[in-house]
Amino acid sequence: MRPRIGITTGRRKGRAMRLANAFNVLLAGGWPVTIGPGIREDFEGLDGLIIGGGVDIEARLYGVDTSDEWPYDPDRDALELAGIAWADAVGAPILGICRGMQLLNVHRGGTLLRDIVIAKPGYRNRRSLFPCKTVEIKERTLLSRIAGTDPLKINALHHQAVDVVGEGLVVAAREAAGFIQSVEATEGPMRLGVQWHPELLPWSSRHRAVFSSLIGAARRRDYRQPPIPSTINA
Repeated sequence: MRPRIGITTGRRKGRAMRLANAFNVLLAGGWPVTIGPGIREDFEGLDGLIIGGGVDIEARLYGVDTSDEWPYDPDRDALELAGIAWADAVGAPILGICRGMQLLNVHRGGTLLRDIVIAKPGYRNRRSLFPCKTVEIKERTLLSRIAGTDPLKINALHHQAVDVVGEGLVVAAREAAGFIQSVEATEGPMRLGVQWHPELLPWSSRHRAVFSSLIGAARRRDYRQPPIPSTINA
């Protein structure tokens, strides 16, 4: 049986990324199920969840009172937060990608840098579908067991980043400029967030391993010890 993995999407952005995530879930042995406002809004029968990329999270959710007119998607915010609550209740694993990592952090009471260029004047925010940055992975983390500890080349499509890390989460990877590129839970069901988009790098075994670990966790019902891929540094 293929574990059923919910993949979130929104009304404004995220559909192309949802398709890429679905491909990787299939490749890893899972079955993708689209979750989104007006598409499917319940989590019954799922074995795991991917919170994918898309528009920024509404700033009020992490304590910033703003009157800007940024194109938020509050319906998606609410649905994904409900998905995290569901996964917490049933012990299902979660992979958060880009926006999804940020939402995992906000859900745990963490905050975000609303613009990394403003946060670090002079910083050049390189953005590309293809690898354009390098991250250092911390030893003795879930991410290190999945992808190894060698420097990892990643892509980047974000302009925000995790600032204050949420309760029960730790930093698993940073880029050279110091911005957080991965967070994970210290205990309980698998909660892994990556700021980059591994779904757009399926030719790399290290990026595919992120999905394999999610599927393995969903299949085995053993969320604390994802399988270690045999070729983690390819």
